[in-house]
Amino acid sequence: MLFTVVTALLATCLLALVQAPAQAAGTLLSQGKPVTASSTENVGTPASAAVDGDAGTRWSSAATDPQWLQVDLGSTSTVDQVVLNWESAYATAYKIQTSADGSSWTDIYSTTTATGGTQTLTVSGTGRYVRMYGTARATPYGFSLWEFQVYGTSGNGGTGCSTTNAALNKPATASSTENAGTPASAAVDGRNDTRWSSTAAEPQWIQVDLGATQSICGVQLSWEAAYGKAYQIQVSDNGTTWTTVYQTSTGVGATELLTLTGSGRYVRMNGTTRATQYGFSLWEFQVFTTGTTPPGGGNAVLLSYKKPATASSAQDDAQCGGCTPAKAFDHDPATRWATAAGSGWTDPQWISVDLGASAHVTQVVLQWDPAYASAYRVQVSADNTNWTDVYSTTTSTGFKQTLNVDGTGRYVRMYGTARGTAYGYSLWTFDVFGTGGSPTAPPSNPPDPGNPQHVVFQDDFNTPAGTTPDASKWTQDTGPGVNGELEYYTNGRNTTMDGAGNLVIEARKEATPGSSCPTDPLTGSTTCQYTSGRINTSDHFNFTYGHVESRIKVTGTQGLWPAFWLLGSNFKTGTPWPACGEIDIMEHIGKVPDTVYSTLHAPAYNGGGGFGSPYQVAGSDFSSAFHTYALDWDSSHMTFTVDNNAFFTVARSTLETTKGPWVYDHPFYMILNNAVGGDWPGAPNATTVFPQKMLVDYVRVSQ
Repeated sequence: MLFTVVTALLATCLLALVQAPAQAAGTLLSQGKPVTASSTENVGTPASAAVDGDAGTRWSSAATDPQWLQVDLGSTSTVDQVVLNWESAYATAYKIQTSADGSSWTDIYSTTTATGGTQTLTVSGTGRYVRMYGTARATPYGFSLWEFQVYGTSGNGGTGCSTTNAALNKPATASSTENAGTPASAAVDGRNDTRWSSTAAEPQWIQVDLGATQSICGVQLSWEAAYGKAYQIQVSDNGTTWTTVYQTSTGVGATELLTLTGSGRYVRMNGTTRATQYGFSLWEFQVFTTGTTPPGGGNAVLLSYKKPATASSAQDDAQCGGCTPAKAFDHDPATRWATAAGSGWTDPQWISVDLGASAHVTQVVLQWDPAYASAYRVQVSADNTNWTDVYSTTTSTGFKQTLNVDGTGRYVRMYGTARGTAYGYSLWTFDVFGTGGSPTAPPSNPPDPGNPQHVVFQDDFNTPAGTTPDASKWTQDTGPGVNGELEYYTNGRNTTMDGAGNLVIEARKEATPGSSCPTDPLTGSTTCQYTSGRINTSDHFNFTYGHVESRIKVTGTQGLWPAFWLLGSNFKTGTPWPACGEIDIMEHIGKVPDTVYSTLHAPAYNGGGGFGSPYQVAGSDFSSAFHTYALDWDSSHMTFTVDNNAFFTVARSTLETTKGPWVYDHPFYMILNNAVGGDWPGAPNATTVFPQKMLVDYVRVSQ
């Protein structure tokens, strides 16, 4: 909400809902894998139905004890979670077992008091085979599972699911296209304003050629309004024979992030049932891989971190202060190099890094500012004088570009020959990977949330009426607001408990002037028309990644602007906004009662250009009841939910290739406030009712 101005046009959008992603351990290893069972009830309930990713199909056994279902993970793996989604014919007693050979079994979980439903089991074991061994049925029927999911770490040499979209700009084909403006290639171009759409018939498919066989761990489908109700994700080594690794008959459109396991050179979405009378249509079809070997071999490392850098020019003025060449190599996605205004807004321009010793360079990653190169070369040199091209393009479109190259030299440079804008050249990041050189290890990345996650912060606001928030958890933000806001934030007078388990952040219209108004430290005035409250955890609790959740009843009159949001902790130590990063979990403005908003802000996208989405329940009023607002955040994705409905998923790889740098790999703190007026909601008017109470039932963070 800091310096936030979001266009009112967003309020008109109504997004389809997708189911909230499960907070599962490790990687889903079992989906689409070979599976066998002791028996099946009939041909319509095969063993394979329990690992097909479709909650509408099931395995069921004969009506005797014992019975079992086992899955072959393909290699010895570490298993840390098993999820059983039982049909009404469930087991009261069963074991979860692992095996190296499918013959000798080890128990890793056992119960005689199961109650069915969906059971998420935290386990610890290793094996290639995992099975559910049922010993007592709860009903006269057999054992029946909608889904049998095994999570953990594969033993196939994988290194986790990459955040890089392996399908980006790869060759794509489709069964059909609606017209010349919606080709298959538009679904893999990294742009959210171009799309593939098919003819209005079934089935239809789109497939991408990754160029080589890879281990597939995820697919993200960004559907247009014409989405698939039923579809499969399939993989193939030859583009002819396909294996289904995910399928559903209950697709709900919007953005669907699918965790799966498979291997192939080709990946396709095979749509079998349309949700509308139109065809199938995708803004983006992204594929994520695991265990990919870096170009040049598994020993490739980052060579350029904090190495000496030079450039043809550098900007240092009010628009870009201290934008030196070193900023492209500091591993900080919120700082950048830019060529000097005037003299640097000409062609050619260059930036070069000294790796410290000769190196075999195998990959270069460029994260462009909007001032990008439409034509440039990547060059290597042994002496910083004689240069050899290892990459060249005249059709660059900016944003993030990952270039696989092959060259040897001590020096690497980007030599820009044509600008994509009227401005100069500017890079947030210029990373060089390979072997040799004299590398300095960059800071370690923060760990992703654990599994299972545990509560690390909680406040239920259960203290007596009139008390202020726990000073060991919350700090009062006092003083005038920002963004054109009209309130003065008081030191606890507007943030008290109601005695019923809620924090009340009350916005009031005060006498003008009046002794009840605080003294403005900037002007010395005691005149204030409105007061309210804003609290934060910056002095007490800062965190990176996790599940963040609050149950809130917002205010709803004209001119009010309640919010629940995160701000980068480095803001408190001098990093300016928006370089610190901002994550708005919930914002609401009184003049649009049926909509709340989630938005990201960073140097390349902020204010009215922030990257976000509304969540609308047409005709409703969010101020009329409590709602739960949540964020699931890790190193590669963010998913925003309202009342467990996931409506906005941000994939890091998509953000970097369409908007700008991801600046969210560092600590943030939480803020709750109830603003009055401001650039977005506008000022109170004759219809506004005061006082207005924002109620907060609880705030929790899990990691």
